Amino acid sequence: MVKYSDEFKVMIVQEYLGGRLGYGTLAKKYGIKSSEQIRRWVLVYKKYGAEGLLRKKSHEVYSVQFKLDVLSFMKRTGASQPETALHFGLTNPSMIGDWKKKFLEGGAEALDNPKGRPVMSDKAKNVKKDQKPTQQDEMTREQKLERENELLRLEVEYLKKLRAFQMDPDGYLEKHKQRYRSNSKKNSD
Repeated sequence: MVKYSDEFKVMIVQEYLGGRLGYGTLAKKYGIKSSEQIRRWVLVYKKYGAEGLLRKKSHEVYSVQFKLDVLSFMKRTGASQPETALHFGLTNPSMIGDWKKKFLEGGAEALDNPKGRPVMSDKAKNVKKDQKPTQQDEMTREQKLERENELLRLEVEYLKKLRAFQMDPDGYLEKHKQRYRSNSKKNSD
C-alpha cells in the first residue's frame, strides 16, 4: 500500500474542491491507483478539516463494545466501511472489515483478541537471560561436523531417489510397491 504525505493529500483535496478536476482525473494526473482514495480524503476533509487528514495513525486499542457498536451501526444503517469509519472518526476503514470477519467467525469473543504478539513481561525476559545453553549449543565442533555430515548423507540419498523417480516414475513405484508388500507380509507373520 502506498503512503502519501499529509501535504500531498491536502493539495489533492484542495485541487478537487477548487472544482477544476474530478476524482478520476485527479487520480490519473497524480498516479493514484484509485479515485476512491481521493473521495475518502475529501469526505474526511469536509468533516474534520485539514487536521482530519493530518491525523497520525496511533495504534489505538478499541474496546469490544466499541467494535460491536461500529458493526451494529453499519448493519443498521447500511453504511459502507468508509462511511462508518468517517462517522466514528476511524482513520482506517479496512479495520472495520477485519472486525466484521472476526465477529462472523468467532462471535464477540473473537473481537477481544489483540492483534500481534503479546508484550513480554520483565520476568519472562529475565528468565530467558538466565537459561543455560541448550544441548545444541554445547555440541563440540566434532559433533557439529558429524551432524552436518549425516544431514548431507540424507540429502544425497533423497536426491538419488528423486532422480530415479523422475527418470522412470512407473518403474520406481513398482519396485517400491514390491518392497512395501514384502515388508508388510513379514510384519503380519
